[in-house]
Amino acid sequence: MSLSKQWYNDIENSVRPLAVGRKGYLFCGNHDAAEDAAIIYTFMGCCKLADVDVRKWLGYFLSHIHGYDTNYSRDLSELFPHNLKKAGIL
Repeated sequence: MSLSKQWYNDIENSVRPLAVGRKGYLFCGNHDAAEDAAIIYTFMGCCKLADVDVRKWLGYFLSHIHGYDTNYSRDLSELFPHNLKKAGIL
């Protein structure tokens, strides 16, 4: 049983961003900056999986994040891309 070349190409294309990101983290300057970059890449991946426009999500996220500063009963996961899409916001 052989797998098609297209299947291998799809797999390689899906892991390429991880490899490129991993190499890029070496040049972030310090550990905290690399961690911040990894978080941003993770959210971009979440947007891609949820079929949400990254710019729209980021704009919404940045304009609403401070509503969570003092109200500790609110859950930050409400701002995740898939949750905002499910709520019909994005």
